[in-house]
Amino acid sequence: MKKLKLNDVELAYREEGSGQPIIFLHAFPLNRTMWDDQVATFSSTHRVITFDWRGFGASSLGVTGSSLTVFADDLAELLNLLEIKRAILCGLSMGGYVAFAFYRKYADRVSAMILCDTRATADTEEGIKARFEMVNMVRQQGIPAITEKMVPRLLGETTLQTKPQIIEKVKQMIQAAQPEGIARALIGMAQRPDSTELLSKITCPTLVVVGNEDKLTPPSDAQTMNSAIGLSQLRIVNNAGHLPNLEEPLAFNRAIHELINLV
Repeated sequence: MKKLKLNDVELAYREEGSGQPIIFLHAFPLNRTMWDDQVATFSSTHRVITFDWRGFGASSLGVTGSSLTVFADDLAELLNLLEIKRAILCGLSMGGYVAFAFYRKYADRVSAMILCDTRATADTEEGIKARFEMVNMVRQQGIPAITEKMVPRLLGETTLQTKPQIIEKVKQMIQAAQPEGIARALIGMAQRPDSTELLSKITCPTLVVVGNEDKLTPPSDAQTMNSAIGLSQLRIVNNAGHLPNLEEPLAFNRAIHELINLV
């Protein structure tokens, strides 16, 4: 792990391999280690970079709020400091939301996009209310309350019943986050704009991936995005929930191979 000072934070990141850059954007409320299997797989052919959003993992919290635009600007500055002009972006869940925010401002820096278990629509009123309830929960009760709430939502039933090691890894990642980092990210997601109109403007090769057991962003959301993006392909990963890269890494990695071989 390395750290870079950028904007108002110290960002923890990992860089392996050489060649065309792939940047993996982690989900809420996890960290860069969710991508360890992908780093091991793709660093033999690509320059692979993972990092922790501000307030997560080993990155500092900073003084600026954690809107998705702030996250996108952190990513842009990371690319600047690493002297990367264009990259493949792979964003899962909140990472996908940031990928939309980044593409909105920096489309010329994206050579291809992988959107995993995410959605283009903004939160409903009910969804916004639920996020602010979680903000209050983490500020009042701390990380353990969020851990117990999130794990059953993040993982598919197959994983919950048969893969205790994945359950434990997810718990450890959540527990590594800062409570205020989680709170700020929840507020940022609740306030994010609708990206539906952006979909038709995405002109780079795109892969949409989703677990067939995803409770948070089900396959119907992925199918909607795939239909709206011009150069898009859809892959559904069986026996996986919201985190198919962890739950079924071989199938997930095969899907990514299909895209990057085209770029």
